[in-house]
Amino acid sequence: MNEINLYIPTGVKAENELFNGFGKRELLQSAVGSLFGGAVAALLWLAAGNVALTVVAVLSGVFGSVMMCTKDQNNQSVVDQIGNMVRFWRSQQIFPYRMIDEWGMRKGE
Repeated sequence: MNEINLYIPTGVKAENELFNGFGKRELLQSAVGSLFGGAVAALLWLAAGNVALTVVAVLSGVFGSVMMCTKDQNNQSVVDQIGNMVRFWRSQQIFPYRMIDEWGMRKGE
Protein backbone atom coordinates (compact mmCIF):
# COMPACT_ATOMS: atom_id res chain seq x y z
CA MET A 1 0.00 0.00 0.00
CA ASN A 2 1.40 3.40 -0.96
CA GLU A 3 1.33 5.95 1.80
CA ILE A 4 1.13 9.58 0.72
CA ASN A 5 2.57 12.14 3.10
CA LEU A 6 1.26 15.67 3.04
CA TYR A 7 3.85 18.37 3.67
CA ILE A 8 2.44 21.58 5.10
CA PRO A 9 5.09 24.29 5.44
CA THR A 10 4.99 26.52 8.49
CA GLY A 11 5.59 30.22 8.61
CA VAL A 12 4.48 30.93 5.03
CA LYS A 13 2.91 34.38 4.77
CA ALA A 14 0.26 35.39 2.24
CA GLU A 15 1.69 38.89 1.79
CA ASN A 16 4.90 40.79 2.41
CA GLU A 17 5.42 42.07 5.93
CA LEU A 18 7.42 44.99 7.26
CA PHE A 19 8.27 42.93 10.33
CA ASN A 20 6.88 39.69 11.73
CA GLY A 21 3.08 39.97 11.91
CA PHE A 22 2.91 43.53 10.55
CA GLY A 23 2.12 44.19 6.89
CA LYS A 24 0.51 46.91 4.79
CA ARG A 25 -2.98 46.32 6.20
CA GLU A 26 -1.72 46.58 9.77
CA LEU A 27 0.25 49.72 8.86
CA LEU A 28 -2.96 51.38 7.67
CA GLN A 29 -4.82 50.30 10.83
CA SER A 30 -1.96 51.63 12.98
CA ALA A 31 -1.97 54.95 11.12
CA VAL A 32 -5.68 55.37 11.86
CA GLY A 33 -5.10 54.44 15.51
CA SER A 34 -2.20 56.88 15.73
CA LEU A 35 -4.36 59.67 14.31
CA PHE A 36 -6.96 58.90 16.97
CA GLY A 37 -4.22 58.98 19.62
CA GLY A 38 -3.03 62.31 18.22
CA ALA A 39 -6.55 63.72 18.50
CA VAL A 40 -6.72 62.62 22.14
CA ALA A 41 -3.31 64.21 22.74
CA ALA A 42 -4.51 67.46 21.15
CA LEU A 43 -7.50 67.50 23.49
CA LEU A 44 -5.15 66.92 26.42
CA TRP A 45 -2.97 69.80 25.23
CA LEU A 46 -5.99 72.10 25.04
CA ALA A 47 -7.25 71.00 28.45
CA ALA A 48 -4.00 70.83 30.43
CA GLY A 49 -1.41 72.70 28.37
CA ASN A 50 1.25 70.27 29.62
CA VAL A 51 3.90 69.38 27.01
CA ALA A 52 5.12 66.24 28.77
CA LEU A 53 1.60 64.83 29.08
CA THR A 54 0.92 65.54 25.41
CA VAL A 55 4.13 63.87 24.23
CA VAL A 56 3.46 60.81 26.39
CA ALA A 57 -0.09 60.60 25.00
CA VAL A 58 1.13 60.79 21.38
CA LEU A 59 3.83 58.17 21.88
CA SER A 60 1.42 55.90 23.79
CA GLY A 61 -1.09 56.21 20.97
CA VAL A 62 1.45 55.26 18.31
CA PHE A 63 2.98 52.42 20.34
CA GLY A 64 -0.43 51.09 21.43
CA SER A 65 -1.87 51.12 17.92
CA VAL A 66 1.14 49.23 16.53
CA MET A 67 0.92 46.66 19.34
CA MET A 68 -2.83 46.19 18.88
CA CYS A 69 -2.50 45.69 15.12
CA THR A 70 0.46 43.27 15.11
CA LYS A 71 -0.64 39.69 14.44
CA ASP A 72 0.43 36.81 16.66
CA GLN A 73 1.30 33.19 15.80
CA ASN A 74 -2.37 32.41 15.12
CA ASN A 75 -2.61 35.25 12.55
CA GLN A 76 -4.89 37.27 14.84
CA SER A 77 -4.36 40.73 16.24
CA VAL A 78 -6.19 42.45 19.08
CA VAL A 79 -8.15 44.46 16.52
CA ASP A 80 -9.13 41.25 14.70
CA GLN A 81 -10.23 39.62 17.97
CA ILE A 82 -12.38 42.63 18.88
CA GLY A 83 -13.93 42.52 15.40
CA ASN A 84 -14.70 38.81 15.85
CA MET A 85 -16.30 39.45 19.24
CA VAL A 86 -18.45 42.27 17.85
CA ARG A 87 -19.48 40.12 14.87
CA PHE A 88 -20.43 37.28 17.26
CA TRP A 89 -22.32 39.67 19.56
CA ARG A 90 -24.33 41.02 16.62
CA SER A 91 -25.11 37.57 15.18
CA GLN A 92 -28.23 35.57 15.94
CA GLN A 93 -28.02 34.05 19.42
CA ILE A 94 -31.50 32.56 19.85
CA PHE A 95 -32.59 29.78 17.52
CA PRO A 96 -36.30 29.06 17.99
CA TYR A 97 -37.19 25.46 17.27
CA ARG A 98 -40.60 23.98 16.67
CA MET A 99 -40.90 20.22 16.52
CA ILE A 100 -42.98 18.87 13.69
CA ASP A 101 -44.25 15.36 13.13
CA GLU A 102 -42.08 14.64 10.12
CA TRP A 103 -42.34 10.85 10.15
CA GLY A 104 -45.87 10.46 11.49
CA MET A 105 -44.73 8.93 14.77
CA ARG A 106 -46.54 10.88 17.46
CA LYS A 107 -46.20 9.61 20.97
CA GLY A 108 -49.36 8.62 22.77
CA GLU A 109 -51.39 7.51 19.76
